[in-house]
Amino acid sequence: MSRRRDNATKLSDTVKVLMEEIISPRQSRFQEILQLWNQLLPAELQEHCKLGGISGGQLKVLVDSPVYMHELRLCSPLLIEELQTHCPRARIRKIKITIG
Repeated sequence: MSRRRDNATKLSDTVKVLMEEIISPRQSRFQEILQLWNQLLPAELQEHCKLGGISGGQLKVLVDSPVYMHELRLCSPLLIEELQTHCPRARIRKIKITIG
């Protein structure tokens, strides 16, 4: 019985490793992108656009109107370039814009 306990991993140890090695680095990277995004995006667009997440080199952005979707598409190439320059670890290659 004690042999089985020796081989068992504590849930708290697993959660600690998960937080330190996976979640914290992602959260840190996302925070960096969020700060830069707020600096780059014109104030008018900031009110209508919200970052939804990052996955596979794609930054997901939610907008509240097709009008702002179109405006954001027009400035996406410049935004991607700036994000790649200032946040290279995020490896953003595309911005996916959806209404939401």
